[in-house]
Parts: sequence; C-alpha cells; structure tokens
Amino acid sequence: MRVLHTMLRVGDLDRSIAFYTDVLGMRLLRRQDYPEGKFTLAFVGYEDEAEGAVIELTHNWGVSQYDIGNGFGHIALAVPDAHHACDEIRSRGGKVVREAGPMKHGSTVIAFVEDPDGYKIELIQRG
Repeated sequence: MRVLHTMLRVGDLDRSIAFYTDVLGMRLLRRQDYPEGKFTLAFVGYEDEAEGAVIELTHNWGVSQYDIGNGFGHIALAVPDAHHACDEIRSRGGKVVREAGPMKHGSTVIAFVEDPDGYKIELIQRG
C-alpha cells in the first residue's frame, strides 16, 4: 500500500492550480470536468501519480468558499533550505505565515505558507 493523494476542496480552481504550480513548483498532472456531477478534479504534484503522492484539487461548481474546519492540519513538503523556499514562494506571490526557523521544542527548521483557500503547507528543511 502507499498514499495516492490528498484531496482539498477549493473555491477557485484556476487560482489554486496557479498557486500549486507557479508558487510551489508542482506540475498539473491531469484535469477533468464531470458535468453530470457538476465538479472538476485537477491533480498536481512533483512526480507522476505512479511515482509519488499528489494533491487532488476538487472544485464543486457554484461553490466559491469552504470552511477548513479544525480537524485538518497541513500538507508537508520537504525542502533543502526553508529560508530560501520562503523567499522564493514570497517572490512568486505566495503568503508565508510562519517564517523559517526551528520548531518549538525541537531543532528541525520549518516554515508555513498558506494556499489561496487558507490551507496550511509546512516546509520541512531536509538535507
């Protein structure tokens, strides 16, 4: 078994695809409309779906906003340098909500950014 994808409901699919591709550097792997169900799915990731886990962006037609809820935490991405990643994300129009630095009660360097719908993405410095 392996993780295939994480699904996020998004209010503006094009805006979300732009964030995950232009700001975080993922690729749009596939996108398909489901007219009978009135929704569109788009899959983004750093690798093909056969190679690694991806993110499924689900846009239900006519819904422009969701409440994130208190059960969801964040998506985590490994980065070689969290400080540099924050600078790059900020320069591409992304929102850094916690600057790179050691995590509380530990030494791992982390940072947090937020996607256009308010979902948190943790950057964990590795290497």
